[in-house]
Amino acid sequence: MIVQRSVVHHPLEEVFAWHERPGAFSRLSPPWLPGRLVHEASSLRDGEAVIGLPGGLRWVARHRADGYDPPHSFVDELAAAPGLWRHTHVFAAQGPHATLVEDRVATPVPAAALRQMFSYRHRQLADDLDVHDRARALSGGAPLTVAVTGSSGLVGSALCALLTTGGHRVVRLVRRAPGGPDERRWEPSSPSPSALEGVDAVVHLAGASIAGRFSEAHKAGVAGTRVEPTRALARAAAQAAAGGHGPAVFVSASAVGYYGYDRGDEPLAEDAAQGQGFLAQLVADWEAATSPAAEGGLRVCQVRTGIAQSPRGGALAMLYPLFLAGLGGRLGRGDQWTSWVGIDDLVDVYLRALVDSRVSGPVNAVSPEAVTNTVYTEVLARVLRRPALFNVPAPAIEVVLGAEGAKEFALASQRVVPSVLVGLGHRFRHPGLEVALRHLLGRWPGEEG
Repeated sequence: MIVQRSVVHHPLEEVFAWHERPGAFSRLSPPWLPGRLVHEASSLRDGEAVIGLPGGLRWVARHRADGYDPPHSFVDELAAAPGLWRHTHVFAAQGPHATLVEDRVATPVPAAALRQMFSYRHRQLADDLDVHDRARALSGGAPLTVAVTGSSGLVGSALCALLTTGGHRVVRLVRRAPGGPDERRWEPSSPSPSALEGVDAVVHLAGASIAGRFSEAHKAGVAGTRVEPTRALARAAAQAAAGGHGPAVFVSASAVGYYGYDRGDEPLAEDAAQGQGFLAQLVADWEAATSPAAEGGLRVCQVRTGIAQSPRGGALAMLYPLFLAGLGGRLGRGDQWTSWVGIDDLVDVYLRALVDSRVSGPVNAVSPEAVTNTVYTEVLARVLRRPALFNVPAPAIEVVLGAEGAKEFALASQRVVPSVLVGLGHRFRHPGLEVALRHLLGRWPGEEG
């Protein structure tokens, strides 16, 4: 029997309700594990959650009606072999504002192999509940209906789960036939204002990946999925708002590429001048494309994102297996600044942009502690307990990405600071790189199996 306990400083009913909402399974799933959620349980009483595993295998967690006792417990077990896994979730009030959360797992799997997973789950639960408390204090507590583009991407999937576990409704704007009442068709070149009727806010995340060789075709593709689609959606949001049944807030993804590919050691707050290069001009055009929403009276925010950290996607997903195999090393000279942000801190920024009326214009979504690439390399290697000896010289990077791609992407240097967020007293979950990576990769000393 594996037992993990912790106390969260939130009322019992609130803690149990969080677990019953859509997105809870996703928020509690450690990102370093290979499984991906295929289907979330519709009910903790008798629903099933399906996880896709490597090799086409599936883990089906079936909830048991005989263990469902809200707000005190629920039970799930491995459908194919209940004796291999039976997980009892227990909740007990510790006064009016605190709850004991206990996981009891009957399984032959050694406890050491699962310690990091359950530690992650308990930290994630406590942090998410705290974030929602702060969001309710800023918004007055009213739940929002939020339309989201790019909802299936790395940031979108994490944000949607955070929103729904907080009691908000997410309307996913998709480019295929809608699959239910919480999906609506979105045509990027000419979105219909009717798709935004009845929503309080829009979060626009869709766009082709910037990563890749900076050929003319690649650059055109990156720009083509950002500038004009953003302008069209901002215009549709303004039209929907003018009809009296549309959004009041428009939050668009942006990037720290605005500051240019090399600003030396200069700290870059939101009021810093635009830099040089393709990405700097692209981001400037991308942000300007939100102007129809602002002209229509919506509060508009552009989230200038640093290098998002998650083993499920982005730069860390590429580096993680290399460093784990002992093949990691710095890029180029290693003195370029890396402005990074943990995936959970990033989605917290989006939530804040939605609920805090003081947030408008560009907001730097980065950790307050930027590091050089050399430091990043050393920290990641230390977290994984591996050497980092295979440094990649700039000419080798240019072979893969081209000279412009290497300069603008892999070797870019921006020392960005989150001045707006700091000025608002925003609380980061993981302001330091080592703590963030240990949380995301399940590498806390003393807890590794």
